[in-house]
Amino acid sequence: MRYISTRGEAPALGFEDVLLTGLATDGGLYVPESLPHFDLEEIRSWRGLSYSELAFNVMYPFVDDAIPADDFRKMLDETYSVFAHKAVAPLVQLDTNEWVMELFRGPTLAFKDFALQLLGRLLDYVLEKRKQHVVIMGATSGDTGSAAIEGCRRCEHVDIFILHPYQRVSEVQRRQMTTVQGENIHNIAVRGNFDDCQRMVKESFGNQSFLGGKTQLAAVNSINWARIMAQIVYYFHASLALGGPDRSMAFSVPTGNFGDIFAGYLAKKMGLPISQLVIATNRNDILHRFMSGNKYEQHQLEHTLSPSMDIMVSSNFERLLFDLHGRDGLAVKTLLENAAKGPVSIEDYRWKHARKLFDSDAVDDKATCDTIREIYEQNEYLLDPHTAIGVRAARNCRRDQVVPMITLGTAHPAKFPDAVAESGVSVEPPLPAHMADLFEREERYTVLDNNIDGVQAFIAKHWKNA
Repeated sequence: MRYISTRGEAPALGFEDVLLTGLATDGGLYVPESLPHFDLEEIRSWRGLSYSELAFNVMYPFVDDAIPADDFRKMLDETYSVFAHKAVAPLVQLDTNEWVMELFRGPTLAFKDFALQLLGRLLDYVLEKRKQHVVIMGATSGDTGSAAIEGCRRCEHVDIFILHPYQRVSEVQRRQMTTVQGENIHNIAVRGNFDDCQRMVKESFGNQSFLGGKTQLAAVNSINWARIMAQIVYYFHASLALGGPDRSMAFSVPTGNFGDIFAGYLAKKMGLPISQLVIATNRNDILHRFMSGNKYEQHQLEHTLSPSMDIMVSSNFERLLFDLHGRDGLAVKTLLENAAKGPVSIEDYRWKHARKLFDSDAVDDKATCDTIREIYEQNEYLLDPHTAIGVRAARNCRRDQVVPMITLGTAHPAKFPDAVAESGVSVEPPLPAHMADLFEREERYTVLDNNIDGVQAFIAKHWKNA
């Protein structure tokens, strides 16, 4: 399996190099040169497999000869053994043919655990083989940071620097990052928003001279292909649990950076019958505005009750644009350069194709709270604000009542008690037992100005072999 850049100018790489590289040298994102495809008979044969066995079947074609099959199986068994539910991604029924897939049963109570628990093990395996040390630099709007730290904190060959927007994540999200102790763990609170943090990460990958040539950066954000790869699996898991592949499924996906729903798009391309993919956004609705009106335009970022989706520059959208433009890297590069200067549109026939692939909706804070309250009153089931947006968008966009509609439950409601309280639900969601003392743990983080030179100087000074 070889991987190519969405901007067409970087060299093709194998899995190991893509794992460590993150962003391509031309500024693009890596995607597989070709996708594996499974016929219905093969997918049907996976019924009854454990989650880790299913994950092996779906993911191993992407890994191929980079890691022996037995070693990869062991990694997957270890990854999903730490989840708090035997089903790993259990399905909860809300209504007739309407479901939530709970992706928050991992150590940090968010869907990011599915990929980042695996990513930490992949990095340790490859870096040990290469006798190499790297610096992980990542940006988080709330959940990626804690999942990355939890997944990589035991890695012997990495230092971790996670940037989060100062005072713009929930207290639980912040404490999940800042209370993990370790000499190789560094949390940086940037006086800015998530897009500022993400921009610094991308610019740093483009020019790593601040590290003095002594090490290299590795990515944990969803620009890293390994994260997308791991997220494909739970679409197959949900389908098989509800009668697939002999019936089609619909999915609603709360998304800010487009990675999770892009994984669903890939699952469909790999042969899984999916009739509908719904992009569910909050007021920071650049993806919805593009899908509904063919206009990709950045607005002022707004702070909402769903902070993990407070993103205006959706990095993984570039991977979709690459496909929409016939995998023409130069066309993608030109489009994104123009997008940095102002609004852009794509050719009408390309946009109409995108509209066939995706529906979309934008859900404001009031509708988010209304949905949390309504679902609790109907089912005594508590949604976090991001999943509530997914449920509302699913109901607003649903095409066919006969097709099962599955909303991806992206986070545990205990991470967002303020949003739950604002919805009018009187129940305060308790933290799971392993996090019960979270508010008593010592925090450790550094607040820095929204300035890339200062952030890079901090990283250059504090990584282990600096």
